[in-house]
Amino acid sequence: MPNLTSHGNLPNALADAAAPEPLVCGRFTLTFERPLVMGILNATPDSFSDGGRYLAFDDALRRAEHMLLDGVDIIDIGGESTRPGAPPVALDEELERVIPLVERLKGANVPLSIDTYKPEVMRHALAAGADLINDVWGFRMPGAIDAVRGSQCGLCVMHMLGEPQTMQVGEPDYADVVREVREFLQARCAELEAAGVAKARISVDPGFGFGKTVVEHNYALLAHLRETAPHVVAGVAPYPILAGMSRKSMLGALVNRPAPERVAASVAAAVCAAQQGAAIIRVHDVAPTVDALKVWGAMREAARH
Repeated sequence: MPNLTSHGNLPNALADAAAPEPLVCGRFTLTFERPLVMGILNATPDSFSDGGRYLAFDDALRRAEHMLLDGVDIIDIGGESTRPGAPPVALDEELERVIPLVERLKGANVPLSIDTYKPEVMRHALAAGADLINDVWGFRMPGAIDAVRGSQCGLCVMHMLGEPQTMQVGEPDYADVVREVREFLQARCAELEAAGVAKARISVDPGFGFGKTVVEHNYALLAHLRETAPHVVAGVAPYPILAGMSRKSMLGALVNRPAPERVAASVAAAVCAAQQGAAIIRVHDVAPTVDALKVWGAMREAARH
């Protein structure tokens, strides 16, 4: 396993970035000697790539079991689609989709993440045993900070321009997308820390596809991924960065394939994200991503010697 914490002043771009600080994540403390793979478990009927496949409880459990066998590091459970134009889901329905999964999977010895922006879902999920809250709204909903403040769960703060129903309506506009995403994330992290959330609990996500043009904005963020995190010093992002590009339109626009056929493009994007400093990579296709990152990691280790 590569050790990214001590490598001197190597000129090789594969070996010149230090790992971010550990992330306190509920029952776990995550370290980033290598990028961690977060597997997507959509307990929804309408997610853009696999909606409906894992809505039934038993199907979702089998999906989780397969991801565990494939080497997943974190399982991200979602009960409401956040694809562009997705309608909101009632609180009780979202709870029915995700809480039984948390209760059943909490003995699997991997961190369980909940993809939600609703404070009540956050509270129930944490009580059931969730370790991380992954919020596309960046904890801006009233009550969201209060829901997580008193726990030891990890937080993922994501940038989104607009909201899922409208974020891709019209043409998203930025003067400087990298700077504006960083400033948003910096403000959200500052508010969380001012409310008493320890910095060691916070990770950030630039929000690929969430209110960005399909190619220009998304690839600018990928090319400058480290710079999207607040307070970058000497190329090191103090907040772990989560990158989620799996099967998204930014890949489809290049390869001209439907979402389920974007596996190779998604794996390529994962390796690019690792190269650009991602600490956590959120994917549908766990096994090929784990394999690809092992090859990338071996090359990175060799570059250190």
